[in-house]
Amino acid sequence: MTSVAARDDSARGPAPGYADPLGEPFLRTRFAVPVRPATFVRRPRLTAHLDQALDTPLTLVNGAAGAGKTLLVADWAARLGQPVAWLTNEAGDQGPGMFWASVLHALHTAGTPPPAGTVGSPGGLRMVDHRLLTRLADELSGRDRPAILVLDEFDRPAAPETAEQLEFVLHHAGRGLRLILVTRTEPLLPLHRYRAAAAMTEIRNDELAFTPEEAADLLARHGLRLPADAARALVARTRGWAAGLRLSALAAQQSADPETYLKEFEAGHSTLADFLLAEVVGRQPPETQDLLLRVSVLDRFGPDLAEALTGRPDAGPLLAGLCRQNAFVEDLGHSWYRLHPLFGEILRVHLRARSPGLEPELHRRAAWWLRAHGAVSEALAQGAAAGDWECAAGTLVDDLAIGRLLTGLPDDDLAELFSAMGPEATGAAVDLVRAARELAGHDLDHGLAHLGRAVQSPAPGTTAAAGRLSCVVLESLAARLTGSPGRAEQAMAEAARLRREVPAHLLARHPELTALLLTHLGSARVWAGHFEEARAALTEVAELPGDALTELPREDCLGHLALLDYFDGRLDRAESRALAATDATRHCGGRPFPGAGLGQLVLAAVAVDRDELERAGALLDEAAESGPGTGAPDPVTEACRALVTGRLRLALGDPVAAAHAADPAVRTHVTSPWARANTALAAAAVLLAEGRTGPAAELLDGIDGPHGPVCAAELAWARLAAGRREEAVETADRLSADRRTGPGVTVRATLVRARAAAGAGDPGTARKLLARALLQARRDRLRRPFLDAGPEIRRLLDSPPLHGLAAGWLYGDGPGTGSPPLLVEELSGREREVLGRLAQMMSTQEIAADLYVSVNTVKTHLKSIYRKLGVGRRADAVRRARERGLL
Repeated sequence: MTSVAARDDSARGPAPGYADPLGEPFLRTRFAVPVRPATFVRRPRLTAHLDQALDTPLTLVNGAAGAGKTLLVADWAARLGQPVAWLTNEAGDQGPGMFWASVLHALHTAGTPPPAGTVGSPGGLRMVDHRLLTRLADELSGRDRPAILVLDEFDRPAAPETAEQLEFVLHHAGRGLRLILVTRTEPLLPLHRYRAAAAMTEIRNDELAFTPEEAADLLARHGLRLPADAARALVARTRGWAAGLRLSALAAQQSADPETYLKEFEAGHSTLADFLLAEVVGRQPPETQDLLLRVSVLDRFGPDLAEALTGRPDAGPLLAGLCRQNAFVEDLGHSWYRLHPLFGEILRVHLRARSPGLEPELHRRAAWWLRAHGAVSEALAQGAAAGDWECAAGTLVDDLAIGRLLTGLPDDDLAELFSAMGPEATGAAVDLVRAARELAGHDLDHGLAHLGRAVQSPAPGTTAAAGRLSCVVLESLAARLTGSPGRAEQAMAEAARLRREVPAHLLARHPELTALLLTHLGSARVWAGHFEEARAALTEVAELPGDALTELPREDCLGHLALLDYFDGRLDRAESRALAATDATRHCGGRPFPGAGLGQLVLAAVAVDRDELERAGALLDEAAESGPGTGAPDPVTEACRALVTGRLRLALGDPVAAAHAADPAVRTHVTSPWARANTALAAAAVLLAEGRTGPAAELLDGIDGPHGPVCAAELAWARLAAGRREEAVETADRLSADRRTGPGVTVRATLVRARAAAGAGDPGTARKLLARALLQARRDRLRRPFLDAGPEIRRLLDSPPLHGLAAGWLYGDGPGTGSPPLLVEELSGREREVLGRLAQMMSTQEIAADLYVSVNTVKTHLKSIYRKLGVGRRADAVRRARERGLL
């Protein structure tokens, strides 16, 4: 920006031969290097680049209005230490004569004028004698030191021949001229030749943009101190636009809370809007202004889309021209453009004021055009902005993207986008979207109602097979949530048929659909007790390559596979897969899905088997927080929760509470055999605890169907306790011989056989079996079966050979009585470190200093050590630890 024009001394006595062709005085400000304001920020990275102008004939500083071009070059020129001829071009119809008269005067003002007698001067506004240009080029080429000429606002000269004449002089002046063009547009010079010859220095819009550090410096010069993240956010919003930053800073100075203002200011109602509407929009003809207003509703646009919104067949040339003019229209490549975000925001406000009601219609036109051209995400956004839910929902279904409502990424705004859809929206595609949203939220009643309407309607969307396959995916989820294995199998068969009708590119783009179908089918098969068939479907998903849209199904499948491993008694593999599932939950941002929390529940089941009861309770709480919260629970997850809760209550010595907790609160079409068996076992435990073996045996006789090896082992134990010795041993023998089962099964089965042998008066066989059980259980620290085995087994464990096998993990030598107490829970690594320092007679403060922890942390570890060792004092803890071989 320049100050009020002042008259040059040439008004009183112009230098001979360098007068305005009209005889008017030259304005001094056009030939003076602009003065930098006090808030000007010098940017060394740009001035260093501009220093290259001394080595190249041509330098181009090309940027948008307010990009800081003029002040950058002015600061460089003022600090150069040698004469610089400066000319600020004027708007209006300037002929070549006026232009060259001004150039000659600029050289004169800088103190480097060519001899007037040898060069001459233009004879009029419109014409320049070619001899003048030849003499000027020749005179410049003979100089020892090149003249430096800055032409500011070079986009303003109107005569096209001016550029040709300038290129002629520049070319023939050779090393005698360094020309610097400051412009908003691409000058009509053969720039490609200069680039090819490495004879050109360029600084363009992107380089002119302020960095966050430079922006913070600019704000500080306006008395504003912003945190680094706030400065970065402002730069991101303004794209580092110099005028935007300065105008924002000036406005923020008037605010009571400048930091909040700079975060939340409305660009459409600010001095930024005044600047851009005047400097950019106001310079355009009416048809171009209309185009800018209409495309402002789009994130990006090309000529065809712009034509759809404007009806103008010349949209392409207009957009290309705006981009060349640096009119805040950015080229994205391949004939696609976007508006500077602040410019777009201002244009939308202007559009609403100038043409009320037009914006929704523009969104609608854009939505249908984008849908027809396969731009799914943009069509969805535009359809939602227009309130055209038929278009938005149809786009989603046509693209086979219904699964995104079930597996969306944290930054995927689909769910939020469709949350604005009101009850007035109708149609099969709309019903499908509603069904997906309701079922994803576990609202079965509304979800099934919407799905039923969608299924009964004609296939939604323009791709009929895609619509039907979308229905089938939701059918599989509904089958899972309602505990309907047959319905899930039917959905999978229908999906296999429809996949042949759906375009291959759609299936390839949406791997989540297959993952969802297999996951829901696998879960339904687990519910039905078809464990091997379930494992096959779940493994196929778990082994899929990593993909953002299949992360949730993979995690779901890992949780189910962990449960199946637990049912087989393979605690180590169950724990490994459950940990992988919970890690995936954290990686996925904790997004809820039907099987959320199943991994934690399996870990809790393993913790109960290891008699780590506090950890089991904490994992149950964690699983509850991971679930979907409201709505119908997932049957498998809820049954697993009931199983673990019941076993935990039983381990804590409350069989009545265990029986109550073991009944899963789910409504399903089919009863799960393993969930029913678990409930019956918990009820039988109450009867056995009360000594009612007859009713317990009758209850156990009602357990049938596939319920898994772990449940079978527990059933064998319960039958033994109920007096059904032969049935119990037969089941235990079968389980012990099954090579597919792990310690969680074989240990229980072996204990059944050991107790049966002891009861039959064969203690030698019982001890051999107990030794085998201890060896099997040791690796997985499987304590709970021994704790539940009863007094007969406890007496056998007192014998020295068995005592040695159990030492250090199951129990140690007990004090006084010779009856070794069982360890409640194994000491952690840190607790062992604290215990070792206790044995060295270190104080609490000394232990804390040695381990680099707080005194309170040491006290917490000591309390846990005392509890686990069954002591109340330091000396007793050290003695007990030595007795058990822990020190």
